[in-house]
Amino acid sequence: MTTSTTSRRALGPCTLVGAGPGDPELLTLKAVKAIESATVLFVDDLVSDAIVAYANPEARIVYVGKRGGCKSTPQAFIEKLMIAAVREGESVVRLKGGDPFIFGRGGEEVEHLREAGIEVNVVNGITSGLAGLTSLGAPLTHRDRAHGVLFMTGHAKPGDSGPDWRQIAATAHAARLTLVIYMGVSSVEQITSELLTGLPGSTPVAVIQHASLPQQRHALTTLSALPECIANNGLASPSVMVIGDVVQGVAAWRAQSGPALQTAAA
Repeated sequence: MTTSTTSRRALGPCTLVGAGPGDPELLTLKAVKAIESATVLFVDDLVSDAIVAYANPEARIVYVGKRGGCKSTPQAFIEKLMIAAVREGESVVRLKGGDPFIFGRGGEEVEHLREAGIEVNVVNGITSGLAGLTSLGAPLTHRDRAHGVLFMTGHAKPGDSGPDWRQIAATAHAARLTLVIYMGVSSVEQITSELLTGLPGSTPVAVIQHASLPQQRHALTTLSALPECIANNGLASPSVMVIGDVVQGVAAWRAQSGPALQTAAA
C-alpha cells in the first residue's frame, strides 16, 4: 500500500474562548486550560495582556484586531488563518473579548469552520454587559424592577438598518425589561431619540467603559440626558449602556444630585 504525498495531516483542535471583559480573574478554569494548551492564538484587540500572558511562551500569538469604530482585520481573512492553522495540526485558540456567542461573531466562525470540516469547541466568557453593572453592585434582573434582559447591538452590519429601537422601547416598557446596548456610543443620539418614543426620559442609565479593568469608568444618568452625559464625560468605545430601573440598585444612584462621572475602584 502506497502513501500519497498529499496525505492529510491530522487536524489540530480548534477552540473559541471567551476572555471575558478583561479582568483575568474572571476567566473560567476551562478557558485558562485552553489558552495554556494552544500552539497558536488568534487574539482580538479587547483581550487584555494579562490574559494573553497565560499562553505558553512558545505559542504563536497573532493579533487580529476587532474593535468597534476602528479598522479591523477582515472576518473572512481571520477564518482563513484559523482553517490553515488547524490543517497544519496546530492547537488553535480564537481568543475573544467577552463571550464568543454574544456579539463576538462566534456563530459566523463556527459555521465557516464546520463547512471546512473542522469541529469547534466553545468556552463561554463573562459578557461585559453583565460584568459592567455587576461591578457597580446592581443586577440586570430584579423581581421588582426587571423581568428580563434584552442584549442589543448598536452597531449594525453594513447594509442592515439595525434594530427597531422604537419597537424595542415599547416592548421594554410594557414587559419591564432591562436594555443592555453594546457598541452604541457612536450612535447614541439616534438610539436615545428613538428609545424616548416608548421609554420615559427619567429612565435610569449606567454607561460603563472598560468594564472590570483598572481603568474602568462609569456614568449614571437618565435616558433624556444620555447623549450629553457621554459627550461631557468623554466616554467612548468599549462601553456598554444599561438602561432600566435596575440601575437604581447602584448605591450612588440615590446619592447623586445629577449625572456625574465616577471612577470605579480597581
